Amino acid sequence: QVQLVESGGGVVQPGGSLRLSCTASGRTSPSYTMIWYRQAPGKPYEFVAQISGQRNTLDCGDSVKGRFTISRDSSEMTAFLQMNNQKPGDSALYYCSNGASKGHGTQVIISS
Repeated sequence: QVQLVESGGGVVQPGGSLRLSCTASGRTSPSYTMIWYRQAPGKPYEFVAQISGQRNTLDCGDSVKGRFTISRDSSEMTAFLQMNNQKPGDSALYYCSNGASKGHGTQVIISS
């Protein structure tokens, strides 16, 4: 069984930054792609970003390109989501997934 734990959420003003972390443990592998999703109240899940094992491939959703950056640590077991120049529309519950499991999420609120 794989456990994914997200952290780093909080309240930030528009234009501010947050860095989210997602740490995988259990029966997982550094080769898995790590994916960030988000879900705002009353809205469907939205793809945010993904990074492949060995950091070969990166991709971000259109709504966050140029503002968010995804990365992994050297162990490949923790993925990060650096969020800059945040907008009110970024407010959501952010989840990470390895394609098979999903964490419980971390809340991000953008508010002045």
